[in-house]
Amino acid sequence: MPEGERRLAAVMFTDIVGYTSLTQRDESSSLQALERHRSLLRPQFTSHGGREVKTIGDAFLVEFGSALDAVLCAVSIQQVMHDRKVARGETTSLRIGIHVGDVIESAGDILGDAVNIAARVEPLAEVGGVCISGQVFDQVRNKSGLSFTSLGEVPLKNVSSPVTVYKVNMPWEQSASAEPPAFSTSRIAVLPFRNMSPDPNDEYFAEGITEEIISTVAGISGLDVISRTSVMSYKGTTKRIEDIGKELKVGSVLEGSFRKAGNRIRVTTQLIEVARDRHLWAQNYDRNLDDVFEVQSDVARQVADALRVKILSEEKERIVRKPTESAAAYSLYMKGRYLWNKRGLDQIKQAVSCFEEAVKGDPAFALGYVGLADCFSLLRVNEGVDREANLAKTEDMVAKALELDPDLAEAHTAKGSLLGQEYDLQGAEAEFKKAIELKPGYPTAHQWYSYWVLYAEQRWGEALQHIEKALELDPLSPIININYGDYFRNRREYPKALEVYRRAAALDPSLAAVNLRMADTYKQMKSFEDMDREIAVWVGAARETHPLVARAAEAEAALCRGDLDTVRRALPELEANLGASRLGEYGVAHFHFALGDTDGGFEWLNRSYSNKEAQLTWLKSDPDLDGVRQDPRYLELLKKLRLG
Repeated sequence: MPEGERRLAAVMFTDIVGYTSLTQRDESSSLQALERHRSLLRPQFTSHGGREVKTIGDAFLVEFGSALDAVLCAVSIQQVMHDRKVARGETTSLRIGIHVGDVIESAGDILGDAVNIAARVEPLAEVGGVCISGQVFDQVRNKSGLSFTSLGEVPLKNVSSPVTVYKVNMPWEQSASAEPPAFSTSRIAVLPFRNMSPDPNDEYFAEGITEEIISTVAGISGLDVISRTSVMSYKGTTKRIEDIGKELKVGSVLEGSFRKAGNRIRVTTQLIEVARDRHLWAQNYDRNLDDVFEVQSDVARQVADALRVKILSEEKERIVRKPTESAAAYSLYMKGRYLWNKRGLDQIKQAVSCFEEAVKGDPAFALGYVGLADCFSLLRVNEGVDREANLAKTEDMVAKALELDPDLAEAHTAKGSLLGQEYDLQGAEAEFKKAIELKPGYPTAHQWYSYWVLYAEQRWGEALQHIEKALELDPLSPIININYGDYFRNRREYPKALEVYRRAAALDPSLAAVNLRMADTYKQMKSFEDMDREIAVWVGAARETHPLVARAAEAEAALCRGDLDTVRRALPELEANLGASRLGEYGVAHFHFALGDTDGGFEWLNRSYSNKEAQLTWLKSDPDLDGVRQDPRYLELLKKLRLG
């Protein structure tokens, strides 16, 4: 084919799972395994009409003229690998990704979006699995004799629009021939309400209506309600209810629209049973803006009635209780939540302004104070901004919210997080349990209970139960997926942690916190090239607000490679600029321990304790401290944290 000519092709990427880690442990064995792997795959490419374009370390880039040939080749490869595992106990596993699109020939290589997308789809596959893009699915769905499971629309790094991705069900998987499960109708998703207002600025109000209906319905103990983060990915979707039901594993879907004109609102709602695609209930509401709370309460009652779920007496009281008498304050609150959910530093600061205006308009608005508490907590823990001042502000806002409404689950959850940050894990546990009792379907309560208390105390069985419950309620939340990965990282199940972190990264490629977690995981696996790649992404995202993160990253990379002189030269600057490096006292302590300066390490750990750094609560799980666990100062610190 002439140089630079464009053509349509199916592009396959294959990758060996955990190969870099294997190389670090035993380079000779890893090279032998790589050669065996190549000798197995190359005949498969040839027999299915594939052209091997190149190898990239342990990965293959292969081009096919037919999407069907590519998929059949991928399944055949995985079948061979599966059979060798069963027959010989071999441990090598692959992931495969396929996309179809335009490619351009260049010096024997191929370039273009088709190659980029195939490379991004491949990590989404399960170990021993195959993932394909929607374009491939459209070409093979009725031709291959295979079955597929939709993973929904997935945002991919460096790809402008989300890509629909499907999992190929492997022949040996029981689920391939089984009928799809019919999920309980009491498991419900409230889809984003469509904004029908002429003013696009009312979009936040439509999102707020969605969020508050979710919150109100979640207060009914007989219902499992998918959280806001997961349903918001379906905003503006044209997907069928059946597909949404399968993806979210729900038996009922509530959808609707919102229109605001002056002080009047119109809300339309309908509840649909997924399995039979039939309406269970529908209602239109034409009300004044001040009556929006009554609409939300009535929707919750009607949903419960339609699904034959009994509402307990105390739940009825909470459902009909208005959070505020001020429509203006409520509008500001919903705008604040809209911004807070964006999670960026600027958006959090804007959310603070909205919540402050909301409680100024109604000083008795408890949810407004919870909003402020959540903002100050994020600024302190995630952004490292004015840590002492933001801790004090969080305390004040939580106390005010609970004074106004002692039965507000969100306020008890915020207090649990606050007490966790203050190392009062017993008090935090009581607050999280109270929040779960008040609102069992509130995913943040389950998430933070596992994160702040159960991980720290290494109560792994309970921790897994609660983080998986949070994930069940909010399956598409990048943050909850990250914390789920943290569970496996704390258990030192590093391959499983990476698998979950990759899923979180696919859900939100802009969330650099996952790159930092992956970098640390690769560090523990001694896969330093992979670590460097993830650190580079983290540095690129954080350097604007924290100009010395690159310096801290260089010191970490040098430490991993035994270059202790570089670490010693960098350390004084990092110690003098903790905020600019995002390192914190705990991170500085890690460097001192690695340099053999045990006294210095404990000095900085005690500073970390004094400043109530969040990561100190995971002291018992940190592998970097394995060398000092018998030191009396370590045991004393555990006692101070009430972990010993």
